[in-house]
Amino acid sequence: MDRIHPEQDYLRFLAAGRFMILRSRSSGRYVFYPRVAEPRTGATDLEWVEASGRGTVHATTVVRQRPPAADYNVALIDLAEGPRMMSRVDGIPPDAVEIGMAVRARVIVENGKPLVVFEPETR
Repeated sequence: MDRIHPEQDYLRFLAAGRFMILRSRSSGRYVFYPRVAEPRTGATDLEWVEASGRGTVHATTVVRQRPPAADYNVALIDLAEGPRMMSRVDGIPPDAVEIGMAVRARVIVENGKPLVVFEPETR
């Protein structure tokens, strides 16, 4: 029997530069944070799919730091696929991040670990 390790798989995808999320084959619902079953139905027929990377800022706050450390934002992002995730918006000052702002995901490596951040969508 194969053992399921969704968080390890997710981190492996990120290390390869890919932002992947899970989708239930039976319901079509997307799932984030990675887990072994869909929260609403308990379905275990989850498969990995490439996230579109599109999202919208649902909420944001600025974390103030003592100089010389730079302030940064923490944001809740509604993914185009439906799930909401916590991240940050890079590429603009932390105070410029606005609720409703269209953003696009990017995988970066920070402190030796891959993670998903967002940048304002350019149209």
